[in-house]
Amino acid sequence: MNELMTLSQTLKAAQRELIVNAARTGRLPPDGVIRKIAELESAIIAVDTLIGESEGGKDDHAG
Repeated sequence: MNELMTLSQTLKAAQRELIVNAARTGRLPPDGVIRKIAELESAIIAVDTLIGESEGGKDDHAG
């Protein structure tokens, strides 16, 4: 579980850095940067979903 939390934090920090650096330029970021931000978002969602499932899977038994 700690590994997933660390991965999530690392991905979020990398994404945040890309976004902040893009904002500082005052211009539209290159396509590669936009694509990387989107790829990181997908990875963050996947990891956070696994974390949620590992924490008990509350939705698995909802009735």
